[in-house]
Amino acid sequence: MTTRAQALIPITIAAVIIGVIGMITLPSDSKLESVEFPRGTIMIDDIPLEVQIADSEPRRVRGLMFQDQLPFDQGMIFVFDKPGLYSIWMLNMQFSLDMIWFDHDGNIVHIEKNVPPCKTVVEITSCQSIVPDNEASYVLEVTSGFVDQNNITKDSKLTIISI
Repeated sequence: MTTRAQALIPITIAAVIIGVIGMITLPSDSKLESVEFPRGTIMIDDIPLEVQIADSEPRRVRGLMFQDQLPFDQGMIFVFDKPGLYSIWMLNMQFSLDMIWFDHDGNIVHIEKNVPPCKTVVEITSCQSIVPDNEASYVLEVTSGFVDQNNITKDSKLTIISI
């Protein structure tokens, strides 16, 4: 009969291996605990938001990892050089998010609400990327509940004030 220790040893070894592989495969820029993002202002319909701007690959990879929950008047906007099917994942997030994808004209092409973080080893191994329905030029991440609280719909419009 297998003892409890004999059963836990392979599980512990597997968890350590998965954790080490996960840390090795993370880009080095995303491992930093503090990354500076430029700031700007946008509006969705008539709702102003102060946003952190992720406009380079290292900033987009880092995203909101390790940050504390944002107030409802703040977010992060991912800015891309050309339209595409840009996926977002929740690795090392500390809180759930609403995500909104916009085309070049500021029209909403996809909304995901209440996307949970992936923090534990088990969650990280199964952490999925969220892929939009259509190509986008911008992705906005805001605290979960923002979309419902502000009645954001596919008819809502992004206006860039300064980014």
